[in-house]
Amino acid sequence: MDVFPGWEGYVDRIAQNWRELVAPVDTVVLPGDFSWGMSLEEALPDFAYLEALPGRKILLKGNHDYWWTTRRKMESFFSAHGLNSLEILNNNSVLVDGIAVCGSRGWLFETGEPFDDKIIHREALRLESSILEALKTGGEPVAFLHYPPIYGENISPQILEVLQKYGIRRCYYGHIHASGCRWAVEGEVRGIQFQLVSSDYLKFRPIAVTGI
Repeated sequence: MDVFPGWEGYVDRIAQNWRELVAPVDTVVLPGDFSWGMSLEEALPDFAYLEALPGRKILLKGNHDYWWTTRRKMESFFSAHGLNSLEILNNNSVLVDGIAVCGSRGWLFETGEPFDDKIIHREALRLESSILEALKTGGEPVAFLHYPPIYGENISPQILEVLQKYGIRRCYYGHIHASGCRWAVEGEVRGIQFQLVSSDYLKFRPIAVTGI
């Protein structure tokens, strides 16, 4: 990623800021795109990098996480390699200090092709499954997505429908970088507070998500 403007020395910057802001008792949600590995084995150095940082980590699939496979396989791989602080968010929810972390990769109409409808429908079902699991915990469901549900004039109507159906009040998302951040939607839209949390947008400093 160093070839992109603003990403110079990002590996060290992430680690330094993470250790400054995150305690061992904290939980960090990573909404996708954190390894170029094409398989779990190829992504292992990146998993090890995360394991060495303090706190519990919840991993969500991004569009470049080609190593992603079934939840069972990923959890078995983590266990076999002593990656004990890593957890997968996939059709499930994780309760953290009264916040029920839920979400999915999401999707935007990136190509305008018919298959986009199929993908959005599938991701909406995954998001709904995760939210339903979150509601069982009694905590506040807070949604994390890789793709923004709204970006400029583009929207994922099925994703927004699910968020509104279950009264989600907060949604964090990634995917958008560099000059594209100028069209990112932040603040309240349709009763939901949206916030972009891409690494470069945050200047590689984790932000706090606290209970209301």
